[in-house]
Amino acid sequence: MTTSMSRRHLFITGGTAAAVLATTGVRSPATAAPVRRGGADVVVAWSRELLATVRTAGLQPATVHPTRAFALLHAAIHDAVVATAGTGRPYLFTVDVPGAAAPEAAAAQAAHDVLAALYPSRAGEFGSLLAGQLAAVDPARREDGVRAGRLVARLLLGLRADDGSAAVPPVLPPGTAPGQYRPSPPAFAPAAFTHWAAVTPFVLDRANRFRPAPYPALGGARYAKALREVAAAGRDTSTTRTADETQRARFWAAPIWNYWNEIAQSVVGGSRSGLLVAARVFARLNLAFADAVIAFYEAKYHYRIWRPITAIRLAGEDGNPATDGVPDWSSLATTPADPAYPGAHSVVSQAGALVLRQEYGPRWALDVTSEALPGVVRRFATFQDVADEAGLSRIVAGVHTRLDHEAGRQLGTDVAEFVLRS
Repeated sequence: MTTSMSRRHLFITGGTAAAVLATTGVRSPATAAPVRRGGADVVVAWSRELLATVRTAGLQPATVHPTRAFALLHAAIHDAVVATAGTGRPYLFTVDVPGAAAPEAAAAQAAHDVLAALYPSRAGEFGSLLAGQLAAVDPARREDGVRAGRLVARLLLGLRADDGSAAVPPVLPPGTAPGQYRPSPPAFAPAAFTHWAAVTPFVLDRANRFRPAPYPALGGARYAKALREVAAAGRDTSTTRTADETQRARFWAAPIWNYWNEIAQSVVGGSRSGLLVAARVFARLNLAFADAVIAFYEAKYHYRIWRPITAIRLAGEDGNPATDGVPDWSSLATTPADPAYPGAHSVVSQAGALVLRQEYGPRWALDVTSEALPGVVRRFATFQDVADEAGLSRIVAGVHTRLDHEAGRQLGTDVAEFVLRS
């Protein structure tokens, strides 16, 4: 059974790793350093740096999910800021920092050290960003901030060193019975991230806390209706899918957490949030994403439900008279190499919408771009509108049913609300 790390608040003194349990993450106001109102640019810059890194081919380990890196980065930034700003509640560490340490320096150093440890081949780029940020900090407060950031990063990386992310993914035997997952055409790639359900969550107390309800019976009306919908709208040669739906399917085809981190960059910058708020928002967002991914892989590999391309081609074997097999059916998008239920885009997007709504309210004018469809901008009035379109896009892409989407929305809601309460 996995256990949460979020409540293990440690009080670190004297620059060592000796620790005792603490009940608060607030430094004494008498020694707290002031935080520049515009300090959010420090957090946004490191978010952009990590996005550039994970988008560079060959840098992200194939069996380590990228959301782990985003959570480590932003948890370190957040706890370094809390340790030096004199306010806020840490997720993991309460660090006793002597002197008026600069929160901007602590945040930058913590971010640098986490990413340099995770992606050593980009140490030069990380070092350049760090040097530029530290040069803008008051020298009288800079060194104490640097020490605080180093300590938080070292402790956080040490705590996560044995979290299960380095395990060798076990081979998942292909299913044989109706409804059971098996590798999908055209590549028939083996199931991915089969070990991720066993990774220790950052905030959740266990991976299966919010496991979705069992999948509906294959012989029932709900299943038939959902399968017919994706069979018509998600086929590569569909005549019912509109041009806008086709654009949506292609627009949202990239890793969904990347979109939401870019959305957060835009919102944080547009709101003129300060360093404290920016650190909190990005930490909540990415801790929710990391735990949502652990949770949805737990559910996916617990239920092991086949993907639409398999379900539609083999519909003659599902025992449902309301479904028809189409042996040559193919989806518009390439089917991911994991089970269908619940839908990942729906889980992550719902979590992202709730976290950002908590801080900035439901309505926010958003221009969203896509690394999968360069040059296209889609515009939204609310965070929920973004989440709904991203989740539903996977139906018209042909890789999920509405059953996957609905279960994913609920799981994303549950995980985000848990993180926001923690």
